[in-house]
Amino acid sequence: MPFRRLILPLFAAATLLVPLESMSALAQDKTVPQSQVEMQLSFAPLVRQARGAVVNVYAERVVQRRVNPFAGDPFFERFFGQRMPNRTEKQSSLGSGVIVEADGVVVTNNHVIDGADDIKVALADGREFPVKVLLKDDRLDLAVLKFETNEKMPTLPLANSDATEVGDLVLAIGNPFGVGQTVTSGIVSALARNQVTEGDFGFFIQTDAAINPGNSGGALVDMKGQLIGINTAIFSKGGGSNGVGFAIPANLVRVFLDAADRGEATFERPYIGASFEPVTSDVAEALGLKTVRGALVVRIAEDGPAAKAGLKAGQVVTAVNGIPVEHPDALGYRLTTTGLGNTAQLTVAENGTEQTLELALAVAPETTPRDVQLIEGRSPFAGMRVANLSPRLAYELRMPTEATGVVVSEVVRGSPSARLGFAPKDIVVSVNGVDIKAVDDLVTLAESDPGFWRVEVERDGQRIRQIFR
Repeated sequence: MPFRRLILPLFAAATLLVPLESMSALAQDKTVPQSQVEMQLSFAPLVRQARGAVVNVYAERVVQRRVNPFAGDPFFERFFGQRMPNRTEKQSSLGSGVIVEADGVVVTNNHVIDGADDIKVALADGREFPVKVLLKDDRLDLAVLKFETNEKMPTLPLANSDATEVGDLVLAIGNPFGVGQTVTSGIVSALARNQVTEGDFGFFIQTDAAINPGNSGGALVDMKGQLIGINTAIFSKGGGSNGVGFAIPANLVRVFLDAADRGEATFERPYIGASFEPVTSDVAEALGLKTVRGALVVRIAEDGPAAKAGLKAGQVVTAVNGIPVEHPDALGYRLTTTGLGNTAQLTVAENGTEQTLELALAVAPETTPRDVQLIEGRSPFAGMRVANLSPRLAYELRMPTEATGVVVSEVVRGSPSARLGFAPKDIVVSVNGVDIKAVDDLVTLAESDPGFWRVEVERDGQRIRQIFR
């Protein structure tokens, strides 16, 4: 899909899903224009209120430009050496950010500053400040920065983005194409959009307010002057705005910011201990659902939070804390914004009836010591670093957290295992008919010499069987 993030390089290339239930209590103060006079009202007072809190973010990184096409190849380096060493050069990129705390705390997108060696922010009045990164996460594509100041900086308060509705008026503020701070207007086009970026986060506010490269990390503002989202991506074939832009909701930004304020080194999302799939029309009909939405439970981890809550395969989670769930990504969003240490109320449908289950939200545990070992010798597994899977390690490797067994965490370049096609995240299921349940099982078999190897590996949920001699 031609989705584009909104970062702007300067020097080098480096379905409408809307809850059907009406939130009437949240919508009572909203009205449509009543007269021609009201249609001619200006956004200028709102812009004056908000623009001072939107900054430019400059990120500079040093990269290696490969001049020698054989650089890094062990064979050619051994026999020919590195006659043409690689060159280093600087690359710069430009994005936007939002001051959310008066002491200089800024929220932006992770892809704006990812890999940067030097990061600065420029205020609306032209002043520049170096910043340090307090917290970043490429899964959510969020980063929290901090610059030192003795002043009380202008801020944008975070709105309750769950109160946002399709049709609400919004402003997008950022620095598109590096031309300077720019304000555009539009409406909220859709909610709960997923499959927008390559990351594993899928719950975006869609807007038709014109946003372009350079707007990444900028503000999506409601008519109360509050931040309802961080502009992140656009749908575009040519790189410019087609009126289809996406923002990370403020409620997720708030949870992420709280983690940064607590000084956490990484951002943790709740461990559920289950896997889910979208509800199709056939599934909805078979389960007696009134609407084609929700998260279908596919697999449950033994002794995990979902199992302890009473969740079972074949059930459908339709709401969290009374808020409808459109798809599995929406379920993940609702649980994340509920917060670790809290309990989520799940509405679960089964056989035409509904029940409420309580799910305790905690981080993924390391239930089994990982026992990381590098396999050496002459077996097909030589050069493979393996570990015992646990929910904790699976989370770190971005695998389904209910997966079990012995996983490949790393494959040494040029090793026998690399040449035979083994890859990180492979789960070694069996060798010569012997089930592999722990790292020691595989290490012991790797030291034997059976003459041939019949190996079964699970990769991306598929079983692969191979024979090596």
